[in-house]
Amino acid sequence: MSELLNGASRVHYIVGDPIAQVKSPAGVTQVLHGRGHNAVVIPAHVAPAHLATWLKGVSLAQNVDGIIVTVPHKFASYDLCASTSERAAFLHTVNTQRRNPDGSWHGDMFDGLGFVEALRDQGGQPQGQRALLVGAGGAGSAIAHALVMAGVRELAIHDEDTLRRTTLVDRLVGLSQCAVLHGSANPSGFDLIVNATPMGMKVTDPYPLDIEKIDATMFVGCVITAPVITPLIATARARGCKTVTGTEMFGRVRDLMVDFLLGA
Repeated sequence: MSELLNGASRVHYIVGDPIAQVKSPAGVTQVLHGRGHNAVVIPAHVAPAHLATWLKGVSLAQNVDGIIVTVPHKFASYDLCASTSERAAFLHTVNTQRRNPDGSWHGDMFDGLGFVEALRDQGGQPQGQRALLVGAGGAGSAIAHALVMAGVRELAIHDEDTLRRTTLVDRLVGLSQCAVLHGSANPSGFDLIVNATPMGMKVTDPYPLDIEKIDATMFVGCVITAPVITPLIATARARGCKTVTGTEMFGRVRDLMVDFLLGA
């Protein structure tokens, strides 16, 4: 990557805690260069308590143009933006920030749009489906919103954090687009199953839902990128399900983030 970096390079960060698992530094840098831009993405491992101070510091650098946000900073980063898209304002979460003309930050959230695009790439169709989403965090909230806007017939949301789950359900109900309700770890009767939790990143993790209830009629998705094939995805494939992986989702999210960082 040394030939892609010099004193004129524009800098973008990806911030998270942890950060070692992310693929954005190389992937987004390559896309930026492929589009003719001298820019680089640098990982930043920042604890939640230090996020605001870190952002204030890096904002002083005049060659820092953008920030990609990952776990667990997506909600907190929303509050650090001076402006956001309507989608991010609805969700109160962002995963990408770019500079406003005055040096402040403008945020947007692309996890949901990227997931739906990747789902369609793999032969899935959310319209008219009954969907179960496990996980109501930053990525889960964005996917929930995108599925509702893509025309699912019903969306059930399961999260052990009942306050976070209830807040998301109530907000989506207010859109009056489809039935939105509290779900469980039982996927029986659903057409589309989505894991938007970190469960599956470690070999010792439990499954995010009752895998004994998965059958070949279901389409199963997972947001985790490492490992590429999580135990949930492996089990779903073994049972004849079509699937979409976190890596496939990331490819779509990456392109949307680059468009945004470049001002599109």
